[in-house]
Amino acid sequence: MTTQMTGKVAVVTGGSSGIGFATAEAFLREGARVAICGRSQETLDAAASELARIAGPDQVFAYTCDVLEEEAVQAFATSVGDRFGRCDALVCNAGQARTSNFSNTSDQDWRDEFELKFFSVLRPVRAFIDMLEGSGAGAIVCTSAMLARAPEPFLIATGATRAGQLNLLKSLSKEFAPKNIRVNAVLIGLVDSGQWSRRFESGEGPDGSKIPIGLSKEDWFIELAKSRHIPLGRLGTPTEAANAILFFASPMASYITGETIEVTGGQARNV
Repeated sequence: MTTQMTGKVAVVTGGSSGIGFATAEAFLREGARVAICGRSQETLDAAASELARIAGPDQVFAYTCDVLEEEAVQAFATSVGDRFGRCDALVCNAGQARTSNFSNTSDQDWRDEFELKFFSVLRPVRAFIDMLEGSGAGAIVCTSAMLARAPEPFLIATGATRAGQLNLLKSLSKEFAPKNIRVNAVLIGLVDSGQWSRRFESGEGPDGSKIPIGLSKEDWFIELAKSRHIPLGRLGTPTEAANAILFFASPMASYITGETIEVTGGQARNV
């Protein structure tokens, strides 16, 4: 069975590292051309160089862009059109978790989380919607989080805005269905996409607890999986998340829209 992505064009925001980079790799290995964006030119250049080893430099386009800046996102879309002439799949991947609870989350923190979680989707969708419609079988996939359905008090702003993001995506799936554009989300659990490694290096866990001195990152990940009651007993990998994103973006999911896949190692408790 094939994903039928050969010859198609996939755009991945936040595609220079972590899950976004793994997703770009997955598309390239399936024969698609890939455009990625990110804020760091140095990181983008390194990512583009590595991705080019998979399918050649002609199949990869990297563009410096902050997805919260409307003009920059539109310029990115124009450049993708000039380079590849189309967009068949848009992966909205930008975003990160904010560690805070009710008492220490300021009004500006709430505003920042809302802008990041909503406009990192809204602006790319606006910019690429015409090309997605022109595809005849366009797909939008948003990387979200299990947190949207299983709130944590120490991630209050991120959880609330992730939940709102799912509501937005459901609405978009209804509105865009007549245009033959599907909209789905991948809910990520504990995946070592870089954020968890950075937390280990900082010495502080996501709930504010201190990581014991002398504990290796691998052992901390195992303890973390146990504490979160993950049945598979480990953190996921970016590639495992990317595989779910690839499925939703591909014609293999041609009759699926407005839905979610949970990549959580069995951690999710909802039926």
